[in-house]
Amino acid sequence: MSAWPKHTAHTVPWTSTGRRGPRDDRTLSSVTVSLPPEIADLTPPSASGRDLARARWEARDLERVADGLLSPLAGFLIRMESVASSRIEHVEATPVAFARAIGGIKENTSATSMVAAGESITALIQASTETISLDEILAAHQALMHHDAGASEGRYAGQVRDVQNWIGGSQYSPRNALYVPPPPEAVPGLLDDLIVFSNRNDIEPITQAALAHAQFESIHPFTDGNGRIGRALIGAILRRRGVTPHTVLPVASALAADTAHYFALLTAYRSGDALPIISDLALSVETAAREARGTARAFAAYEEAWRARVSPRADSAINTILPALLALPVFTVEQLAQATGVPERNVYRAVETLKEHDVVQAVTERIRGRAYAAMDILDEFDDLDTRIRERITRLRGT
Repeated sequence: MSAWPKHTAHTVPWTSTGRRGPRDDRTLSSVTVSLPPEIADLTPPSASGRDLARARWEARDLERVADGLLSPLAGFLIRMESVASSRIEHVEATPVAFARAIGGIKENTSATSMVAAGESITALIQASTETISLDEILAAHQALMHHDAGASEGRYAGQVRDVQNWIGGSQYSPRNALYVPPPPEAVPGLLDDLIVFSNRNDIEPITQAALAHAQFESIHPFTDGNGRIGRALIGAILRRRGVTPHTVLPVASALAADTAHYFALLTAYRSGDALPIISDLALSVETAAREARGTARAFAAYEEAWRARVSPRADSAINTILPALLALPVFTVEQLAQATGVPERNVYRAVETLKEHDVVQAVTERIRGRAYAAMDILDEFDDLDTRIRERITRLRGT
């Protein structure tokens, strides 16, 4: 088993930039930062080959089961991942609020942030099929944080930090922080090193994704959004290495099942023990893929179930609309007409019929530009998340 170097500590000067907070914060003169090792050329430790192979097999089998539904399923799973990844950062919204935000309706900041997380995951994964670049990571961060343009962190959207950040402790200084990432001047070199590691092809893919994620979280290159971009990096590496060529696994649901456990994995990594996070990501990939197969089978049954509920005529626009709901579960009449090619007046009548039979539900009160949602698909967000969390908890024995 190859050893993995632990982070080193370095004391740097600290000067308070304000007069707020307790005296101990204002008079703090130095801080001990953590310096991750460069990993570009390191040989990773060897986790269980059987566990890693089983996880890769489950991911491939999901795509086999979902054949024919890969595009709508991938869109659903990206949204699922964005919801779970946001929850780890204590960003949550009701299903209806999330639906409204997906439909472009003005909603609370949590729902908007969750939609932005989905956009950032999509941006990074779609751009990373051949190589992963820093520009792509920055573009994903811009997609995540653009909604905060008016907030204090908005000016850092898509930019590597030029200030010291920290996790836990005081809000005014790194005093008593749980973790203090490297100083800003060290970040560009560490990111370049991480990009080289992430583009290697001689490492088992799940091992590579786990270590790259832990290293990214340790570098903490942004003032905000590090966790969500770091978890998107997992999906990007699994896509680039062919583990999930057409889908995205909602591994964040597994990680969110026990956030204390997840954060302990990152702490262990920083102490030089890299095996736990590799093993846990393998278990998370396996679990997410197995439970997502249930969602793929549900997707395959939805259209027939909806059709049985409505019993449309052979020439009804409903026959064209029902398959489109899988890929467009939240929509306006105008959006659905554009997606299907059905005239708006026919779409409107069809949607009214679907609403009467509880296939869709209005998620906005306004008449003009009203948004609707296929509630079976929205309910599947909670169902899949619950299945993943319950299964991973049993397998971890926690």
